[in-house]
Order: sequence, then structure tokens, then C-alpha cells
Amino acid sequence: MTVTTAAARAPVFSLPQDRLLTLNINDIPILRDAAGPGVSFQPLYVDPEAGIWTVIGVFAPGAKLPTHLHTGSVHGYTIKGSWLYTEYPDQVQVPGSYLYEPASSIHTFAVPETNTEDTHVLFIVTGANVGFTDEGQFHSVLDAVTVQALTAQWSQANGGAPVDYITGGTARRTAEAA
Repeated sequence: MTVTTAAARAPVFSLPQDRLLTLNINDIPILRDAAGPGVSFQPLYVDPEAGIWTVIGVFAPGAKLPTHLHTGSVHGYTIKGSWLYTEYPDQVQVPGSYLYEPASSIHTFAVPETNTEDTHVLFIVTGANVGFTDEGQFHSVLDAVTVQALTAQWSQANGGAPVDYITGGTARRTAEAA
């Protein structure tokens, strides 16, 4: 690692960084139907230890997610297409819409069947989505660990080439690192 002159002179400590952690979404495949029929994504950043995941969700017209509770906050930015929460039908999200969801919010994500193209949304999620059936019973959990597993499963099912994304987490005992 090369320490830049500015970093060496700064009156603070910083983490070592030997390269810029960057990627181009055009180099990441869309993991088609990896999270269910019509529910695809591109993983950008997945840190299972911190419980943070950033994906571009790609949803087919008519796609719907189970009603879900967020254990952490969510930031959403609509890139293409439109979507809504069925609980707020008059607040359709369109390209350019930014949405913040506080922890403990609960709602049902849906893409109008009338959409003529896939909907693309950048999501930055902390924690998990805890899904429920229409009857209110537990359905599933979608979190950083699950996103990593779905990415690995999709990769295996589609030729085995690894999907490149940024990840965090290196938990270990300090004595093990020596």
C-alpha cells in the first residue's frame, strides 16, 4: 500500500486503502429472477457483518413482493419505470423519485402491470426485509446474507462465473491476523 502525502500528513488515523473500490454497473449482470419471478437485481455492495446491501432492483411489469417489514432504513432512487406501495396507491414512484423508509416501516412493493418496461430502482438497505404472506404469516427474510447466497446460486446456475461486487466484512480475532 502506498500512503499518499496528504494521508501521511493528516493529524488522524485512517484505514489503509491500496485502491479505489469502484465498479461499473454495466459490467455486472442482471441476476434475472434471482429473487423470484420477475424480481431481479444487480448486487453493488453487500456487507453481511454490517447488515448493509446496495442493489439495483430490476422488476418486471406486474412484479409484486410480499408485504414486508424493514428492520433498518432504506433509501430508494427510481432510475427507470414506475412502482408503488399498495398501501399508498396515489404516490407512484417514477424516474427521479427518491424515497426514504425508516426502520420498522411495513408495506407491499408492486410494479404496475401496465408498465411497458422493467423498473430499475437503486436501493441502499440496512438490516433485513422480513416478509409476510397475505394472511400475516412469516414468509421470508431478505438481507445481506441472503443477497450473497442468491448471487452465488444465480452464478452457479448460469455458468459459474463469479459476479463482481464490493463487499465488506472480515471479522476475526486480532491474534488470528498476526
